[in-house]
Amino acid sequence: MSGASFIPLRRRLWLYVAAALIFVFLLVPTLIVIPMSFSDSDTLRFPPPGWSLRWYREYVGSEEWRDATLVSFRLAVLTTLFATPLGTAAAYALHAGRFRFTRLIQGALLSALMVPLILFAVAAYFLFATIGLVNTLTGLVLTDTVLTIPFVMLTVAAGLNTYDMNQERVAQSLGASRLYAFFTVTLPQIRFSVITGAILAFLGAFDEVIIATFLSAGQNQTLTARMFASLRDEVDPTIAAVSTLMTALTMGLPLIAQSFRLVRGGGGGTLGTVTIPEP
Repeated sequence: MSGASFIPLRRRLWLYVAAALIFVFLLVPTLIVIPMSFSDSDTLRFPPPGWSLRWYREYVGSEEWRDATLVSFRLAVLTTLFATPLGTAAAYALHAGRFRFTRLIQGALLSALMVPLILFAVAAYFLFATIGLVNTLTGLVLTDTVLTIPFVMLTVAAGLNTYDMNQERVAQSLGASRLYAFFTVTLPQIRFSVITGAILAFLGAFDEVIIATFLSAGQNQTLTARMFASLRDEVDPTIAAVSTLMTALTMGLPLIAQSFRLVRGGGGGTLGTVTIPEP
């Protein structure tokens, strides 16, 4: 390494310190909530005066918490089923297509990331109020799909940037249609980017709280909206147990996907044998 490109440790130390402080700032709330979820106290107290699984039993035994959890899982699954193919198709079209206004189209598709969620929630509320979609699962799925498509699109686009499109063109030259070539050649090689995008869509819909607070209530109240109402109205320690479970889910899914990717040898690999239909 040349002397011009080497940065002494003392000049990099501030970066390490800043990264460590940010890591601690993000990690400390979790380290506080998890012990509180095992507390035997009637209130949220840290450190816990005693240890118990009381609030986990309270969560499992509560019909309201169970119903809210089921709503969130249905919402997350449906959002993933819509956002993943739409985001993948958008990323592929922008990567493989030759559009005159590619940048403009890409900016429009990513605009959901630029608009503050509170503004998006208010706009969705007034729009859905006029067409009867407030407090419906359909309305929640539509809004969360719009919000999570950019995450899928960005992750799939990253996978496509490392993929050689000539492989798909070879399949087309041998008689495969573009759709068949995509599913048999391109998709298998970017599958982990698609899976990552699907996980982000699932977690984004499952964890979203602002829009859920505006659009969900009663039988269609999501878990995050139920947590917010509990924290606002009664400070039920059950939210510590729910938060711990959600943290485990949020961290577990990406870790499982990454482990699967390492076991299978990454997102690429050899092209393998592709069966081309007769023209």
